[in-house]
Amino acid sequence: MKVHTRFAAGRSRSRITTCGPAAIRVGQTMFSNPVLAASGTWEFGLRFRRISNQLGGIITKGITLDPRPGNPPPRICEFPGGILNSVGLENPGLVAFRTKILPRLNTLKCRVIVNIAGFKLGEYPRLVSELDEKKLDGFELNVSCPNVRHGGVAFGQSPTMVERITALVRKQTRKTVIVKLTGNFVDPAETARAAEAAGADGVTVLNTLYGLALDETGRPFLGGVTGGISGPALKPFALFCVERVARAVDIPVIGCGGIASGRDALDFLSAGAKLVQVGTASLVDPSAPLRVWQELRDWLSRNSVKSWEQVVGRTRR
Repeated sequence: MKVHTRFAAGRSRSRITTCGPAAIRVGQTMFSNPVLAASGTWEFGLRFRRISNQLGGIITKGITLDPRPGNPPPRICEFPGGILNSVGLENPGLVAFRTKILPRLNTLKCRVIVNIAGFKLGEYPRLVSELDEKKLDGFELNVSCPNVRHGGVAFGQSPTMVERITALVRKQTRKTVIVKLTGNFVDPAETARAAEAAGADGVTVLNTLYGLALDETGRPFLGGVTGGISGPALKPFALFCVERVARAVDIPVIGCGGIASGRDALDFLSAGAKLVQVGTASLVDPSAPLRVWQELRDWLSRNSVKSWEQVVGRTRR
C-alpha cells in the first residue's frame, strides 16, 4: 500500500455532478451526491480542485485555536491492509485559516464542512463563533482523534462530554453540526445518542482506532508512539458500528473507515449511512473519492435505483 508522503488533509453549484438519485440532506445542508473527502486526508480541498468540485463535499483538515506543529516524525507506518498515522492535528490555527485559507475555500463548488478540534470544552464553541460565516456549510466536531495527549478521543469516549460539547456548539450556530465519533473503548451508539440529544444534525462513524507499530529494536516506530489505524483493515469494524449507530439514532449517519471503491460505499449505505467519507484511499490515489462516486453512480444506474431509500439501511430489511 503506497501512500503519498503528503499527509494532511467545494461555490456556484452549477457544475456539480447531479446524476443518480436526488440530493441528500443533513441538517441545513444539501449534498448533491453522497461521497465526501474525509478530514485529514484531503488538506483543504484546493490541491485537487477539479475532484473536490465533483464530490458531494469535503471535510477540511482539523482546525484548532492555535497553530500546531503536530507530532514528531515518523508519522505514518504502512502495514498490510492499511496504515497507522500519528500526525497529531498539525494545522495552521484559527487566524491563518480565517485569513489565508477560508477565502480560497469560498471558490470551491462543493459543500465545505470545517472539522474543528479542541483541548478544552470552551474551545469548540469559540472556534464555531469565529468561523460561523455564511459561505461555510457546517462543522464536524472532532472528539475522536487518537493522536493527541489531551481532548480528542478522551472527549469522544464520554457520552456526557459529547453531549456537553455538542450542546455548546449548537447554541453558537444554526449551520449543520456533525459529530465525528470514536470506536476506541466505547459503544458509539451511546455517544451517538448523546450527540443527537444535544442537537447534532448527524454523526460520522468512525475515526481511526488505536494502534502500535514497533521497529526492529522493539521500540515504537512512530514519533508519537501510538497511531490511528485506517484503511481497508478498518472496514468490517466501521461497517458494524455504522449499522449499530443507524439503529440507535434518527439523525443521518456518515460512514467512514476503509472505503476505497463504489462497492465499499454501497456497503456503508446498505448498513444505514446516508453519506460516506473517503480517507486513506485518497493518500494512495488522489482520484479515489471521485472514482468511488463514479463506481457507485454506475451501480445505481445499472440497478435502476431512483431514490436513496431503496439502498440506505437495506441491511435491516
